[in-house]
Formats: sequence, structure tokens, C-alpha cells
Amino acid sequence: MSLELLSQLETKIQATLENIELLKMELEEEKQKNQALVQQQEALTQKNQQLQQDLNSWSDKVNGLVGLLNSEM
Repeated sequence: MSLELLSQLETKIQATLENIELLKMELEEEKQKNQALVQQQEALTQKNQQLQQDLNSWSDKVNGLVGLLNSEM
């Protein structure tokens, strides 16, 4: 191999290594974003469960009051 070919190969290898490092950084960034989204989803799921419980509680109270009104009529 000539010196020129080795130089070209070295340049391509260096560019590939730099590209790999950039991709690793992007992957780490995406993993962090994913973790934040997972935490946000968990918080929203808990909030949804709490709201469902509140809704069921209010529904029971309203049904109880309607039942009292109906029994007095």
C-alpha cells in the first residue's frame, strides 16, 4: 500500500470514530429524554388514578344523595 492510501484510510477511520462518538452522545441524550418521559408518564398515571378515585367517591356521594331524595318523595 502506498503512503497516500494509508493516509486516506487513517482519515476515514478517524472520521468513523468521531461519528461513533457523536452517535454515542446522541444515544445517551435520547436515553435521558426517555427516562424523563417515563417519569412523567408514571406521574400522570398516578394523577389519573387519584382523579378516578375522586370521581368514584363523588359519584357515590351523589348517588347517595339522590337515593335520599327519592326515598323522601
